[in-house]
Amino acid sequence: MSNDSEIKKLHKQSPAVVPVELIEKKIYLIRGHKVMLSADLAKLYGVEVRVLVQAVKRNIERFPEDFMFQLSQEEYENLKSQIVTSSWGGARRARPYAFTEQGVAMLSSVLRSERAIQVNIAIMRAFVRLRQIFSTHKELAYKLAELERKIEKHDEEIKAIFEAIRRLMMAPKKPKRKIGFKVKNKEGGSEE
Repeated sequence: MSNDSEIKKLHKQSPAVVPVELIEKKIYLIRGHKVMLSADLAKLYGVEVRVLVQAVKRNIERFPEDFMFQLSQEEYENLKSQIVTSSWGGARRARPYAFTEQGVAMLSSVLRSERAIQVNIAIMRAFVRLRQIFSTHKELAYKLAELERKIEKHDEEIKAIFEAIRRLMMAPKKPKRKIGFKVKNKEGGSEE
């Protein structure tokens, strides 16, 4: 079942509840920001995209560039090719708007329905959950790097220990016995 049909099914069952997992699938990384697209937000809110965009444009002072921006044509094409769905944006020709976490929070002051409030709460939880996941991954990556450094240091020490053990395991070299007779020289010393 596609994400869109899951959303429609949820609207019928319980219009105020959207699972965080479903929302997480709609969060993209664009221009270094985690964002949600206007088309996805409209579906979650249960409104048409044009209604959402009109509400935003009527309150544009609430949406500075770090809250919302419109995708460039190149970003739009790249995203369409990554998502690979036949129903991308429907007949909509305009490039979608991308809303950062702050922009999505601001939408709750523009769209005032009960559904908008509940969806915003679920979206905020999704963003928080993603931040926690990324934080955990950063901590894990740091700990892994630390472990690698320690192992590298230990590798050198372990190699030195094995080398010392190998040297100890080798039979000591006995001096070769010389073949022949010992002859005393005139001064009283012996020659071989």
